[in-house]
This record gives sequence, C-alpha cells and structure tokens, in this order.
Amino acid sequence: MSTSLHCPYRQSTLLQQALTPDKMRIAFLLGAGCPVSVRVSDGTETKPLIPDIRGLTEAVHGELEKSTEHSSNYQKIIQRFNGSGPTVEEILSHIRALYEVALGGSIDGFDKTALSNLDIAICNIITTKVNADLPESDTPYHQLATWIGGIHRAHPIEVFTTNYDLLVEQALEAHKIPYFDGFVGAKRAFFDLTSMENDLLPPRWSRLWKIHGSVNWWRTSNDEVVRQEGPSSNDRQMIYPSHLKYNQSRRMPYLAMLDRLRMFLMKGQTVLVTCGYSFADQHLNEVILHGLRSNPNAICFGLLYSTRSKYVEILSKAKIHPNLSLLAANGAVLGTVEKDWRIDGQIEHPLHGVSVTKADSSESASGSPENCQFRLGDFKYFGKFLAQQLSRTDDEQGTTNAT
Repeated sequence: MSTSLHCPYRQSTLLQQALTPDKMRIAFLLGAGCPVSVRVSDGTETKPLIPDIRGLTEAVHGELEKSTEHSSNYQKIIQRFNGSGPTVEEILSHIRALYEVALGGSIDGFDKTALSNLDIAICNIITTKVNADLPESDTPYHQLATWIGGIHRAHPIEVFTTNYDLLVEQALEAHKIPYFDGFVGAKRAFFDLTSMENDLLPPRWSRLWKIHGSVNWWRTSNDEVVRQEGPSSNDRQMIYPSHLKYNQSRRMPYLAMLDRLRMFLMKGQTVLVTCGYSFADQHLNEVILHGLRSNPNAICFGLLYSTRSKYVEILSKAKIHPNLSLLAANGAVLGTVEKDWRIDGQIEHPLHGVSVTKADSSESASGSPENCQFRLGDFKYFGKFLAQQLSRTDDEQGTTNAT
C-alpha cells in the first residue's frame, strides 16, 4: 500500500482496540445524524425515525407559515436573517436573544408575549417530531446499549448527546442498563448538581448527558428544572440553549453537562468517539479542543458521515491537534496528516463490510478504481461495528474458558 494513503482497516482496528480495555475511560458523543439512521415505514418507502436539523426546520417552517397566530411574527423573524436560511436552532436562539434584551416589554416591533409564544410554538412542533418511540427491532441504539452492558468496566460509559429525543433512554431501559442523567426522582425528577459533581454511583451505571436539553426537561414557575412527561401550568420546555448570557439558574443544566464533558477529557487516558455529529456547534467544539489540548492522553475519534469537503473548518483544527482523528467517508486526518483512503480493498478482513466498503471499478463513473469508503460515520454501521466487537469478545472469552 502506498504511504500516501491512509488505511481504513487499520484505523477501524485501532478504534476497536481503543474501546476494548475495561480500565479505559470511554465516552460517546451522539449528534443529530444518529436518529436519521433509524428508518421506519412510510407507505411504500422508508423515512428517518426523527428528521435532522434541516427536516425539523422545514417542519417548523411549514407549521408556522400557516398559523394564523404566529405567521406574521415568524416571517418577521426570518426576514432578519437576510435570506441566509437559518436552522430552527438559530431561529430559537434569535428569538430568545430578542426576548432577553427587550426593553419596556418590546423590541423592533416584537413584544415579549409574542416572542414567548413563538418560542413555545416552535418547541411544541419540535417535540411532536422528535418524541418518537424506538422500534423494537435491533437498531443502532439497541446495539450501543448492548455493548455498554456487555463488558464490566472500571469506569462508567458516558454518553453525551446534542439530541432532544429519548431514544438513548429507551434503548438503555430496554436492555435493563441503569443510567444517571443528572436528575433524581420519579414523577417530577429534579436536577441534582451535587450528585453529578460527587459521582459516587457504581461504574455499571452509565451516564447520560443531554447537552442541548430534552423534550422532557421543564423549567417550573419557581425556576426549578425538572424531568417529567409533560408540563404543569406555566412550565417552560428546555430545548436547545443559545450560548448567551442567561442568568446562572437558567443556564445551569446545560453548563453542568458541558462541564462534565470538559472534565471527562481532562482526566487520564480517555477515548471520546463522536458519531452523527458534524462539528457545527462551535461552542461544543471549543470544549472538545480545549480538552484535547489540555490532556495529551485523551483522544477523540470523529466519525464523519460524509466526505471531507463537508467539514473543512474542523479538519483544519485536526491538522494542529494530533489527538483529534477525523475519519470521513473518503479519507481522514490522522496525527495531523490528511490523506485519502487506500484503493485496494481487503475482502478477507473481518471488518470489511462492517466499517469499510469498496465499490467495484465497474461502478466508478470514470472507470478507474475507487478508493475504499469508511462507513462508521453512519450510525447504522457503527452499531454493527459495536455488535461485531462484542461478538468477537464473547468468542475470545469462550475460547479462553474452554481451554
């Protein structure tokens, strides 16, 4: 193999080896691309169980465009972006920024009540779209949960997610895996920062940190944060924090989750694996990069769904952070060096078809051989990768016991 190319099989094996030791501190960061990989029936075709940010934005746009109550104010908000095509998260951030700085109860033709109602309407639409039930079949979420529960470890597995849905919770509960998400209680579970900081639960309890909030987080009229199925009177849903100067109590759940990621990266030998995350959140990126700069024993494997051209900015960061490995479909930045994947496929390799695929030369538009494709940026393939690793571990243990 030419030294001018990276080997996806070798990198897949290195990732597998990094996830194997039972004393390694391991965390996953799951982004919006993960639920998209779960397909459900849509008539004669299939659709994502939960749409990505673009799909959520289109859903919000469609609903508010025809709303007699919100259409006018929504259009005025969109016009403030000067045709840049904002995402629903950018729209929410802008609405909340206007609400925070409104003097005398109004700003630029918006009064606080209208802004608040628009915020609530958008959150309601998001909740309708993302509050989905995980299929009972073996999804990547089930495979992740099985992997988490399959190996006894010295340190708990930590799952960070930017998603508001409850898919991780459903998968962990389906496999009877205990977890702690920062809340304590049943009917109106309360946010308990002290328990997060002390972290005295046993390692078999996984940790789940929802960096952008959740559809079942609510702020009460007493300014307390609770986790519950639905709102009581005057409760406000806590979905997606803009990174503005909120008061401390309003920001606390989000800050605590980010602090948890920051502290995870700064302690000893740690492995962070991202999947379905496009590195579009600059605030979150800075937490990751700061942690990698502070701790040379930490490593981040960024599993990217698309080709490298979609991630230009974060690739430039990887070229100056040797412990940030970015593995895209058509190549990678490894040890600050960017290269394409090798051309020759290894059909006999145990990870061929799991983490790496190779198209026949006849499938190439140019007729020339194509490079291998790295697939773990697709959560569907990553789930199979984890299942394959767990199966291999069980086989090795069985062989050891038999001897």
